[in-house]
Amino acid sequence: MEQEKKKKEAAQILVVDDTANNRFALRDIIQEMGHQPVLAENGVQALKIVGRLHPQLIILDVAMPEMDGHEFCKLMKENANTKDIPIIFISAFDDPSDVVEGFNLGGADYITKPFIPEVVKARLKLHLKLREANNDLMEVNRLLQRSVSKKLQQLEIEKKNILYALIRVARENACYDENHMERLSYNCRILTEAMQLSAEFGHLISDNYIDTIEMAAPLCDLGNVAIPTELLQKKESLQPEELTTIRKHTTIGAKILEDISDMGDYNDFLQLSIDIAHYHHENWDGSGYPCGKKETEIPLAAQIVSVVSAYCAMTEERVYRGRYNIEETLTIMEADAGTKFNPEIFQILQKIYRQLH
Repeated sequence: MEQEKKKKEAAQILVVDDTANNRFALRDIIQEMGHQPVLAENGVQALKIVGRLHPQLIILDVAMPEMDGHEFCKLMKENANTKDIPIIFISAFDDPSDVVEGFNLGGADYITKPFIPEVVKARLKLHLKLREANNDLMEVNRLLQRSVSKKLQQLEIEKKNILYALIRVARENACYDENHMERLSYNCRILTEAMQLSAEFGHLISDNYIDTIEMAAPLCDLGNVAIPTELLQKKESLQPEELTTIRKHTTIGAKILEDISDMGDYNDFLQLSIDIAHYHHENWDGSGYPCGKKETEIPLAAQIVSVVSAYCAMTEERVYRGRYNIEETLTIMEADAGTKFNPEIFQILQKIYRQLH
């Protein structure tokens, strides 16, 4: 019974690399994790293997003869049967153009050469968890279609648990404080409740909106699952190409949630989550990213999370600095009101900050 359970939990991971040393090194790491490696020397050979098997994950070299990694990835993403298989590129970090091209083609992540076994294991673990969570969400959608009226309450609980599993994956990659997501969620609720009582925002905020933003807010940094941990934890100043990679977490997170939304009708919750993930780094004056939206072009939920996430981040310790006290935090944020943040939302936060965690 125990052997059957282990066999069921083991994932098939396809390694595609024309360099034997790379294939064998990754094979050994995968076996140490208790999973099943499948090896291919090039893209053409890998296509035949994928035709027979359906691996849970693909590790793909970029530079290969006959068919390079980018061409292979494009074929995978164009095929309805294989487009959801996560692809992790193997790339030298000194060639960021390979990384950017891989993301543009639908790649989920990349591993730098030479391999560090602990980093490889962490990457594989994260993406296997994410794929498992996505599969669970698909199952939730199937059950919803079968029995919405009878099981709605039960499925809502299951959906929340699965989505928070995704949040935990993102938190592990970003190495946030264990309480960061809980603080972000709670503080967004408190601020939004206060906004509901204001003349400026009361007509925009319902009780359901408050419940929804509390649950959706922690998904703002979901895209960090695809950002290299060494960049998220880097203490030195980021190079321009590194900053570009980190900023992609907004579009990556939104894309993950959009893909989930396509699987079923979750309406307000997922739309709010997509808005938050995509636009929480936009600035009130239009100087933010990824789209340069400004003022009311920015969805209200993203404006709220932008203010609260800044408050939470500054009052927590980070690898590159210590924490600020509350007075210092509010002083810094006040200087940014009207440029980074909606000044009216910040004024409300100033009035209720003693209620925040």
